Amino acid sequence: MEDFPRDLAEFERRFGTETACREYLMRLRWPEGFRCPRCRATKAWPLRDRGLMQCAACGLQTSVTAGTIFQDLRTPLPIWFRAMWAVTSQKTGMSALGLQRELGLRSYKTAWVWLHKLRRAMVRPGRDRLSGRVEVDEAYIGGVHPGRHGRQTETKALVGVAVEVEGRQRLGRIRLRRLLDASGPSLTAFVVDAVEPRSLVHTDGWIGYEPLRRHGYRRRITFLQGQAKSPSQLMPHVHQVVSLLKRWLIGTHHGAVTHEHLDYYLEEFTFRFNRRRSRSRGKLFFRLVQQAVAVDAAPYESLVKYARSLS
Repeated sequence: MEDFPRDLAEFERRFGTETACREYLMRLRWPEGFRCPRCRATKAWPLRDRGLMQCAACGLQTSVTAGTIFQDLRTPLPIWFRAMWAVTSQKTGMSALGLQRELGLRSYKTAWVWLHKLRRAMVRPGRDRLSGRVEVDEAYIGGVHPGRHGRQTETKALVGVAVEVEGRQRLGRIRLRRLLDASGPSLTAFVVDAVEPRSLVHTDGWIGYEPLRRHGYRRRITFLQGQAKSPSQLMPHVHQVVSLLKRWLIGTHHGAVTHEHLDYYLEEFTFRFNRRRSRSRGKLFFRLVQQAVAVDAAPYESLVKYARSLS
């Protein structure tokens, strides 16, 4: 059952204490009841003075926040809940400076780390791949397009874009990823990770997409050169998503997004875009908390190391 606050007043009533926040996390992390991370037993008793659960079978003491993005936090959970509400209740999101001001945090770095932790939680483990008709292309974020054979540079990042096409040309779900280059291996790896085999993948005539058929995809090719229509007319879905992405990066983050951290922002944009039809901001809050207890812990050092490993 999806349980979430409908408005700010309900949020403030429900999540003003550490106990209330922990109980909510427990319901989301163990919806069918406690499960010991060591022996998988289902019986435990709470150590209320320490905020821990002790397994009745093996004696392991564990916290509802252990192994999640909330692990080893020094900040009270109600403040973290306020951060998640602030991030999800605003349609276009929030910059680190905005979050620092919203929560009254002393350090900009703290707000930056918090946001990256939350962006990491926006990717649901084991999420479904796109299917059906999927339009795929690449786009350069920042600077002038360097040509199809180019790689990302200091001023330009190459991003793979996959868009599900629903019904009569309506935008469905999307997947985004920063790419090292537009080679066959890079593009194939992106599509394999983002799209279900046997789907109809619509691409332009770039040679880098030729291996897709060998991986079980049907392919529709639209050659862009020599056409009366523009590329944005021939492949409108990816161009519309790219346009929205660029506008969001400039409008919300003022274009101040480094390439080494771009994937975190792509994950946030994807999270928001794929839930754009949700009528309740509270439901986005629910999804974020639900996924926050499903992903691994993410200390500051791992965030930086992860970002550098993508370069």
